[in-house]
Amino acid sequence: MKLTKHQNNPILKPHATNPWENLVVCNPGVWYENGKFTMLYRAAGDDEEHYIRMGTAVSTDGVNFERVSDEPTFGPSVDGPDQGGVEDPRIVKFGDDFYVTYAYRPHHPGQYWKFAHDVILLPETNEHSPAVMKDNIANSALAVTKDFKNWRRLGRVTDTNLDDRDVILFPEKINGKYAMLHRPKQWIGEGYGVEKPAIWIRFSDDLMVWNEPSTMLIGGINGTWEEKVGGSTPPLRTEEGWLVIYHGVENGGEGYYRVGVALLDLEDPTKVIARAEDWIMEPEHDYEKEGFYKGCVFPTGNVIIDDTLYVYYGGADKYIGLATCSVKEILAFVKSNSKK
Repeated sequence: MKLTKHQNNPILKPHATNPWENLVVCNPGVWYENGKFTMLYRAAGDDEEHYIRMGTAVSTDGVNFERVSDEPTFGPSVDGPDQGGVEDPRIVKFGDDFYVTYAYRPHHPGQYWKFAHDVILLPETNEHSPAVMKDNIANSALAVTKDFKNWRRLGRVTDTNLDDRDVILFPEKINGKYAMLHRPKQWIGEGYGVEKPAIWIRFSDDLMVWNEPSTMLIGGINGTWEEKVGGSTPPLRTEEGWLVIYHGVENGGEGYYRVGVALLDLEDPTKVIARAEDWIMEPEHDYEKEGFYKGCVFPTGNVIIDDTLYVYYGGADKYIGLATCSVKEILAFVKSNSKK
């Protein structure tokens, strides 16, 4: 089973006349309510510093999106820890408030595709500067809004000395606790039971306090399309369990980013009920291969409407695409194709 990519892809492209988004539009968070799709997307212009911001677009059909403004919706702070750039939003809702997790850096990353892999620009520091500044470490934070126009930054939800991104909240409490997926890059080796960065899960009584121990949930598998893994979209409740879309990266071959699917127990999401052996989406088209990461499909938003799963993803770190499938079909697939 493979997701069906929409014939209109890419459904959102860089905007030539808006300098803050004339180079990159990708990795969107998406929310659906009362017949309207709201998309919060990552955007960047052609400035040398490559400051990353977010824009908002809306749609009534989930395909044809219109930008709500020529200005960014959410951007780096002037003097806060996220002044280097904000990216990769994931959206959940509690009560009347939308909670958005996002990744950030204290210093701008520069045009990273011109550097060796994982190389970024570093600020001027001294011997007393903390690691987060010296190494320009990517952290994750939480922001809250009611309308995607007015924002309150709540602050960091990860440790400053860890590159901990793909931070994704579950959309409801589980047994009275909030739940989060995250991917601390440095948690590898014998003490962690994984050779490469993995998806971990943790719980909390407070959305800003994540002190309870994490449990390793989904790890990479050597010699496959998913040697390295990370969370992608917010988990979705289904009758069979929590549907989790994640990304996998091969270490050889083309180095492609592909998409996998797993199912978690509704009452105890530390239990993986099923995890498909095969990927459900891979780079195929120019908008997924010809960009700033040549061979990447990276989902960050998903919604279920009736029996249709909508998956919104970044293509090649430059465009936004949409892929869909039947919910019943993907649930049947993940159970029948599950790893032994």
